Amino acid sequence: MKQLIARLLKQEDPSVYQLKDGQLEPTLRTIDLIGLGTGMVVGTAIFTLPGIVAAEHTGPAVPLAFIVAAIGAGLSALAYAETASVLPFAGSAFSWMNVLFGEFFGWIAGWALLAEYFISVAFVASGWSAYMQGFLASFGIKLPTALTGGFNPASGSYVDIFAAIAILAVGWLLSHGVHQVARIENTIVAIKLLVIILFIVVGATAIHTQNYHPFIPAHRPGTTFGGWTGIMAGASQIFIAYVGFDAIAANTAETKNPQKTMPRGLIGTLVLGTSFFIVVSLVLVGMFKYSRYANNAEPAAWALRESGHYLTANLLSVVALIGIFSALIAILLASSRLIYAFGRDGLLPSFLGHVDAKRVPNRALWTITVLAMILGSIFPFTFLATLVSAGTLVAFIFVSLGIYALRRREGKDLPEAQFKMPGYPILPAVSVIFSAVIFWNLNVDAKWMMVGWFAIGLLVYFLYGIRHSTLAKKG
Repeated sequence: MKQLIARLLKQEDPSVYQLKDGQLEPTLRTIDLIGLGTGMVVGTAIFTLPGIVAAEHTGPAVPLAFIVAAIGAGLSALAYAETASVLPFAGSAFSWMNVLFGEFFGWIAGWALLAEYFISVAFVASGWSAYMQGFLASFGIKLPTALTGGFNPASGSYVDIFAAIAILAVGWLLSHGVHQVARIENTIVAIKLLVIILFIVVGATAIHTQNYHPFIPAHRPGTTFGGWTGIMAGASQIFIAYVGFDAIAANTAETKNPQKTMPRGLIGTLVLGTSFFIVVSLVLVGMFKYSRYANNAEPAAWALRESGHYLTANLLSVVALIGIFSALIAILLASSRLIYAFGRDGLLPSFLGHVDAKRVPNRALWTITVLAMILGSIFPFTFLATLVSAGTLVAFIFVSLGIYALRRREGKDLPEAQFKMPGYPILPAVSVIFSAVIFWNLNVDAKWMMVGWFAIGLLVYFLYGIRHSTLAKKG
C-alpha cells in the first residue's frame, strides 16, 4: 500500500516538460491571449446565457449572477496567473498538479479539464447552430427538424448538423498552426466587441423600466428560481463563461515570455469579459420580461427582432455566427493541447503526444475534433452548459489549492514568480471555498454526471495510465 501511495504521489520533474514542450512554437503575445480568452469568455455565453439564466433562475437580477461568478473566477484567475508564470507548460492544471502534487492528482485535475474542454467544444458549437438556424429562419429557410438539434425523439430532432460542421471547420483551421489562427481570432474579437456595443446602444432605446421590477424576484420554494438561491444557481450555470481562463493557460507553452504575458492575458480577459456581460444582460432583461427568454438560445438577436430592429438583429446574428467561431477556436485549441499533454505523459496512448513538422499536435487535435463533433451534434444545448460549469469549478479548486504547494518551492527548485496572487495565504482558501459553494449550487444531474465522469477517469488511470505513464517507465 505504501508503494502504491508513493507511486500516486510521484511528482514530475518540470525540466522534463520544458524539454518536451520545446517542440511547440512560442508565438502568442499578450494581445493574442486576450483575444483567445475574450473570444471564449465573450463568446457563446454572452449571446446565449443571459436570457436563459434570467428565465430559469434570476429574473432581472442576472447581472448579479455574472458579478458573483466573476468574483469566483477572478480569484481563480489570480491563482492561474501565478502558477502559469512559474510553470509555463502545455496542459495547464494537468501539468501543474503533476509537478506540485503528483501524477494521480494531475490526472484527476486533467480529467476534470477534459470534461470542461470536451463539453465546451460541443456547447459552443450547439450555440453557433442555434444562431445559424435563427438567422436562416429570418429569411424563411428552415432545416428538416431531424437535423436541428440533439437527440430528442419527442421533438423530432436527432442530430445537430450545423454543430458538427462548425467543429469540423475549426479543426481544419487549427491544423494549419497557431500563429495564423491568432491573427484571425484577434480580428474576429475586435469586430464582435464593436457589434456588442452596437447591441447595447440600440437595445437601450427599447428598454422598459417596468421589466426590472422586482429586480430580485421572490424565491419559489422547491425550485432554483428567485432570491439569492436563484442568483447562486445562475452564477453556477454562468461559470461556463469563464472557461476562457483555462483556454488561455493551456497554451502557456506557445506563449512568448509567459512569466509576464500570461498574467496580463488572464486578468485582461476577466476585466473585459465581465464588463460586457453585466451591461449586455442589463439591456437584455430591460427590453423584455425575463420569462420570454425561456429556452431561447439566441436571446439578443431575438430581442432586437421583436423590437423592430431587424437590420441590427441580422447584423448581430451574422457577427454572432462569426464570433462564436472565435470561442470555438479558443476552446478547441485548448482541448487539443490537453489531449497532447496526456499523450506526452503516456497517460493516454503516446501517439497523441506527437508534434508534426508544422510544430502542431495534429493527432490530438483531430481526435478531440471527431469526438466533439459526435457529442455536439447529439446532446442538447442546456444539458451541455451545466456540465461544462462543473468541470471548470473542479479545475479552479485544484489550481487555487496548488498555490500553497507552489509557494513552498518558489525560489528553490522552481523559479520565483514574477506575478504573485495577493492576500496569501487567505485568498487561495477563499477561492477554493467560493468555487466549492458554486459547485454545490449546480443542479443534481450535473453533480452526478461529474461523479460518473470521475469514475470513468479512475478506471482509465488504473487500467492504463498508471502502467504506461512516463513516470512509470522511470521506475
